[in-house]
Amino acid sequence: MSLLRAHAAATRQLNAQLNAEHGLTISDFEVLLRLARAPESRMRRVDLAGELLLTASGMTRLLDGLERAGFVERGGCPEDRRVVYAVLTDEGLAKLREAAVTHFEQVDDLFGGRFDEHELDELAALLSRLGGSEPAECAPPSEDG
Repeated sequence: MSLLRAHAAATRQLNAQLNAEHGLTISDFEVLLRLARAPESRMRRVDLAGELLLTASGMTRLLDGLERAGFVERGGCPEDRRVVYAVLTDEGLAKLREAAVTHFEQVDDLFGGRFDEHELDELAALLSRLGGSEPAECAPPSEDG
């Protein structure tokens, strides 16, 4: 239960700050970040949903908002019309770079002052075992992609 409470508290704090300063939710930020790191800044909608642990309809709603804001475009696949890609726009990349400064400063505030470097490495390793993935690189996207 402590892990769930800690996650909920951190998510609330990150959401509030991103929304207040940039008009984004943590989920919006995660979509933009994943697209920025993807080849050609695009991913299949279904893959994004899987990575963010969202349903197909939840992902569609999230992408609808990002598309209305001009941060994401939808792209098709000529080989398979059923496939829908989310494609990061220049406006989306600019918004991500702006919001990343806030986000990563806040993550550092949340965790950096509470744990030393060794403890953070251990925590990342333990959480990755629970989540079944490697720890993510914790850095904003660079200016050159």
